[in-house]
Amino acid sequence: MKYYSTNHRAPEVSLAEAVKKGLAPDKGLYMPERIGRLPEEFFGNIADMDFHGIATAVAEKFFGEDIPSEDLKKIVCDTLNFDTPIVNVHDRIWSLELFHGPTLAFKDVGGRFMARMLSYFIAQEGGTGKVTVLVATSGDTGSAVANGFLGVDGIDVIVLYPEGKVSEIQEKQFTTLGKNITALEVAGNFDDCQRLVKSAFMDQDLNRMLTLTSANSINVARFLPQAFYYFNAYAQLKRAGKADNVVFCVPSGNFGNITAGLIAWRMGLPVKRFIAANNRNDVFLEYLRTGIYSPRASVRTIANAMDVGDPSNFARVMDLYGNSVEAVRKDIGGCRYTDDEIRDTIATVYGKYGYLLDPHGACGYQGLADNLGDDENGIFLETAHPAKFKDTVEDIIHKDVDIPQRLRDFMAGEKKSIRISSDFDDFRQYLESRN
Repeated sequence: MKYYSTNHRAPEVSLAEAVKKGLAPDKGLYMPERIGRLPEEFFGNIADMDFHGIATAVAEKFFGEDIPSEDLKKIVCDTLNFDTPIVNVHDRIWSLELFHGPTLAFKDVGGRFMARMLSYFIAQEGGTGKVTVLVATSGDTGSAVANGFLGVDGIDVIVLYPEGKVSEIQEKQFTTLGKNITALEVAGNFDDCQRLVKSAFMDQDLNRMLTLTSANSINVARFLPQAFYYFNAYAQLKRAGKADNVVFCVPSGNFGNITAGLIAWRMGLPVKRFIAANNRNDVFLEYLRTGIYSPRASVRTIANAMDVGDPSNFARVMDLYGNSVEAVRKDIGGCRYTDDEIRDTIATVYGKYGYLLDPHGACGYQGLADNLGDDENGIFLETAHPAKFKDTVEDIIHKDVDIPQRLRDFMAGEKKSIRISSDFDDFRQYLESRN
């Protein structure tokens, strides 16, 4: 399988090259040259399959030409040492709980998969050299990637995060690890962090000095595995006899998550439509309304992982739909929620149904509550454990939120980070000093 750039001005590359490079030389994002459809019999039997079996079948369509079956199965099974259950909140609305992994966030799937795939390719090359993984985070990406790569030979991870704009629990999950994990606290917002990472990939001198790759959702090995849990959610709905007219509502920041869902759909997953739920950073919703994509500086909200003003994976959505806003509108709806509306949703759902949402999942839930048709079954993605936003959630429900032991262990660690400006020259000098 070859991978091409969404900008179509760079040579096609192998899977190994796409994973190691992260970003194409023409600043485009890599996409698989084809999206293979799964056979009808797969969907006929999916309710009888376990998560490992489902994910392995999906992974084979993307990666089976490049990685032997047994090796790929091991990568999948090592990645998915936790489940992604659906929970019926009420009526026809279901929560896809993606917070049962090591860092209690959906990015554990992509982060762990990429770590294992990159490690596999390094081993295939004889384990020579060192790869430096750069990752910008607005919250959960940093912790999922850092913990996924922790202690992996031949890989250094540098996490860039916006100073004062992630929760304390999120911050502790990647600033306390040490070993091969370094945290850089950037004086700016998430878009500044993402810009620094992209600029590093474009700097020829840096790339001659270091082998750089990204673990953000711009990397194919990070975002494609997120398709696994869409299939797993559908299998669970089918077991419950509720698999007709399925609508997924996805809290959307950098758009890697919903792009993975769209690819699952292209692979044959029986989905009726998608809804992209935004917070006040509603660039995509404005695109749906106007047909014009106008990125802008992000604003801070209580759903901080969605605070993205220029989502990288918008390029992949455009590639899938041939840059046609009319085609996008047929498949994807949009909605936006303010902080006050998010607070109201969390309080209402907890009070009426006893289900505790995190701020991101609240956007997804409300997107279904406002838009689900009478004949539709809706799944929203609950992307992180509510305890990761303890102060915010407790202030809303006026009750203590239990903190899982895994989070308590992180909170007990000592924060170790390096502060830098948002100027690329400072970041480049830091990278050069590590060589």
